[in-house]
Amino acid sequence: MEFNLADLFEHAVDHFGAREYLVCDGKRRTYREMEERANRLAHHLAAHGIGPGDHVGIYAQNSVEWVETLWAVFKLRAVWININYRYVEDELRYLFDNADLKALVYQRQYAPRVAGVLGAMPLLRHTIVIEDGSGEDVARIGSLEYETAMASGSPARDFARRSAGDHYILYTGGTTGMPKGVVWRHEDVFMALGGGIDPMTNERAPRPECMVEKAKAGVPLTFLPIAPLMHGATQWAVMGQSFLGNKVVLMGKFEAKRVWELVEREKVNSIMITGDAMARPLIEELHGPDAAWDLSSLYLLTSSAATFSPSVKDQFFERFPNLVMIDAIGSSESGNNGMVMVQAGHTAMKGGPTVSRIGRTVVLDERGKPVPPGAIGKIARAGDIPLEYYKDPQKTAETFVVYDGVRYAMPGDYAMVEEDGRITLLGRGSVSINSGGEKIFPEEVEAAVKSHPAVFDCTVVGVPDERWGERVTAVVELRPGARASVEDIQAHCRTKIAGYKLPKGLCVVEKIVRSPSGKPDYRWARQVATGGTA
Repeated sequence: MEFNLADLFEHAVDHFGAREYLVCDGKRRTYREMEERANRLAHHLAAHGIGPGDHVGIYAQNSVEWVETLWAVFKLRAVWININYRYVEDELRYLFDNADLKALVYQRQYAPRVAGVLGAMPLLRHTIVIEDGSGEDVARIGSLEYETAMASGSPARDFARRSAGDHYILYTGGTTGMPKGVVWRHEDVFMALGGGIDPMTNERAPRPECMVEKAKAGVPLTFLPIAPLMHGATQWAVMGQSFLGNKVVLMGKFEAKRVWELVEREKVNSIMITGDAMARPLIEELHGPDAAWDLSSLYLLTSSAATFSPSVKDQFFERFPNLVMIDAIGSSESGNNGMVMVQAGHTAMKGGPTVSRIGRTVVLDERGKPVPPGAIGKIARAGDIPLEYYKDPQKTAETFVVYDGVRYAMPGDYAMVEEDGRITLLGRGSVSINSGGEKIFPEEVEAAVKSHPAVFDCTVVGVPDERWGERVTAVVELRPGARASVEDIQAHCRTKIAGYKLPKGLCVVEKIVRSPSGKPDYRWARQVATGGTA
């Protein structure tokens, strides 16, 4: 077998077939059931002209059908395309045009949007609709029902030999700009995001079979990743856990109360969140009068892709004294760059988390040289990195650069190198604030502001200022009934961050807008802070 994602999954099926693999909204699949249904769907797609290298869109909320489609497409050596279900027609039109879809699997509720952008998919030859009870009409699209498509295919695993060089594409919107398709080879993305490199030892898996061997030496885990499957972190939870024979629990939409119900019912051991947007409502739900769930099975909490504030971490440790907490950093363009085991009583951060590096992660200056301890540079990763941005040579050249004969992925995150060699994440350069010549990273200010007792959520941006160039402004969602002035927030933050980083402006909003994965929407916040219509 190869370091191919479908090969890795099938190898796990052969060893853990009877184990429960996936639970979502009342539907359950064992490894063997998932395999058989994915085979059926793969054969159906092949009969409609889908083969190696073809692109198949998945436009749905978390569901077992999402995951079945994922494996079906990879079994054919085709490429599935994740589609943000919150996009409106203009955004969808851009993505569909860019992605060159030949087939589309979508939930019925999105039929009107699909119908509205059919002209952006000239290569489209087949569509399949997942029933969701919405009653939307698909006649104009001419789609086949998902279960009908499933029933028409053979359950046999009789596919052509695959390659470690097959492609996986992750469309990422990030914090700014239109979505971009990050193109990975299967082997590279497995090493960078799928568990191929041990985060504790930095050792690479020497053979694909090692994943099952590793799993047999351990204890099965039940894992609940909360973010949508259109987000890379949850995709890799679903795939990475499958290689180890673990059980994955998904939910259609995030709701704090529902998470704790699932932890109790499914005996969840590990939760994965994306920062405060999920962590804060989760921990505060446990302060309610009816919070009587049995959560004794939970022992691991992992956060990635968004700021996880010290004040919220402290609350989790108060509620779960023996909790193992991991804070991780990375990106769609570089994979997992580093992680840290957070200790109770030591949750304070200089900017973002201070982590041990994973893989060939370094911090480089503007000349491409490693920076010394105490210096700031951009995070870069060599080795297992993507090939390109799909159909975007200019952006590819800007992000994937060569220094001294070594090719690096440099998506734009700044970090400081500590004396012990670890790195402290500071934030994305594209949203940093330049005030009087000082570079200020929003994530650090946001963490300080969110520790104020009146603040529920916050996004920090820079707005134009005649004297300073940019002025730090906090867009804040207060707790119900709470009040806070900019002076109150400045006084609170003064002990946590330097004076030049303090918010000089305050905009109070009813609700902070974030991406479905929990990342800040800096474009929206800047529009609010500058007095525009949001």
